[in-house]
Amino acid sequence: MTQTRRAFLGTASAAGLASALPMKLSAQESLQMALVTPSPTADVGWSHTLVEAASATAETVGGELSVLENIAEGPDADRIMQRAAANGAGFVILGSFGYMNGGLQLARRYPDVSILHASGYQVAQNFSPFAAKYYQGTYLMGMAAAALSQTGKIGSVSAFAIPELITSVNAFTLGAQAINPDIEVVVVWVNSWFDPASEREAAQALISQDCDVLFSNAQDTPSVISLAEEEGVYAFNLNSSMKSYAPEYYLGVVGTDWEPFFTAQAQAHLDGSFEGANHYLGMSDEVVYVDDWNPAIPDDVKAQIEERLSEIASGTFNPLSGPLVDQSGETRVPDGTTMTDAEIQGMDWHVQGVTTPLPN
Repeated sequence: MTQTRRAFLGTASAAGLASALPMKLSAQESLQMALVTPSPTADVGWSHTLVEAASATAETVGGELSVLENIAEGPDADRIMQRAAANGAGFVILGSFGYMNGGLQLARRYPDVSILHASGYQVAQNFSPFAAKYYQGTYLMGMAAAALSQTGKIGSVSAFAIPELITSVNAFTLGAQAINPDIEVVVVWVNSWFDPASEREAAQALISQDCDVLFSNAQDTPSVISLAEEEGVYAFNLNSSMKSYAPEYYLGVVGTDWEPFFTAQAQAHLDGSFEGANHYLGMSDEVVYVDDWNPAIPDDVKAQIEERLSEIASGTFNPLSGPLVDQSGETRVPDGTTMTDAEIQGMDWHVQGVTTPLPN
């Protein structure tokens, strides 16, 4: 069962923040779950993917899900998540990096509540960050992008300059360089998860700079994808397929499926075995996948992509292995060295080939 934000707020305002801690579930009680997202759930995008996964988890474990969508990061989100716990939510999924501090406060106040937090790095006994190894898929999309680019310039409309998205751009660039070593990548950071007008404006700016393949990096709207279709340039995105918005020029999707992970964590909560940990999940975990490849990709490049896909999934190839050189020409990762997960999750520099400097 899914409860809307409006219905939730009605009950929450009556309950206030002074409710007792959630009790242990009896055999007859169902798990109360809450999902907080930074954007409308819509029909595509990150928030949509979270809702699909959380809804499936609720059905599997016999729980009830409240979806609290389009919640701005900051005090509003903090109040919303506190009310959810006060009203009995025992399992909370926080769908944005900017919810981290409020989520940690929630974890301290409600030690019996198990919390999953997207894209963060802080861990507590009942608080686990989770993130996707998008870079595994964006490397492959970079290979396809370089094969289809006529100008040698490709672009990315990116949400925020956080490590998760920086690594996605870097791997995209490295994959493109595997096909065309002279490729250039231009990035526009829009500083929003959901701003259709700014995303469309950024995409138009990239096209005006001769970028003929676009990467919609963590946008929750199809604005970049639909504009690319209008302008006749290829584009791909993260999390869920947007092929219906670009039937001819859709390059593909680097998708995520969080349902098995959410279900395992919810079951751990029910069993009393939930433990805070940093979950960084990729293709081998069946969380990250690639799909909807455009038929225009040349057959020889398709074969190379398939080979790399197999190697990434098996762990015999890591897109972020050395030598890696940054924009200034400094070698950051020597030949024969592979970045650790911790290093990747803290990546704050761009590889050579990305022409846009990172924002301060």
